[in-house]
Amino acid sequence: MRKLVVIGFVIAGAAIGLLSSLGETLALKVFMMGLGALIGAIAGAAPSRIGRGRPTPRRDDALRGLGTSSQDLMENYWRDEGHPQFMKPPSPDSKQFGGTGGMAD
Repeated sequence: MRKLVVIGFVIAGAAIGLLSSLGETLALKVFMMGLGALIGAIAGAAPSRIGRGRPTPRRDDALRGLGTSSQDLMENYWRDEGHPQFMKPPSPDSKQFGGTGGMAD
């Protein structure tokens, strides 16, 4: 049904272009019919919403697996305890520069 609306507008635009150039040369008639068909296609596509399409859910595959996407955060929640990758605060039991805190350090 949508295509029928667009085709109807294209034919109407070409007919208006032909009628507006009656009595002129063949080249001008062809040009005006083409211009009318172009404007008719634009005018027909707007009300029938052709070309707008339905929005597809956007998937962020470029950052998948780097630990930054929401899917990665959900998959690694048990490991990172809800913090983003490399942003987990240090635990109070660990030293900043490693070591055990004993006499040998």
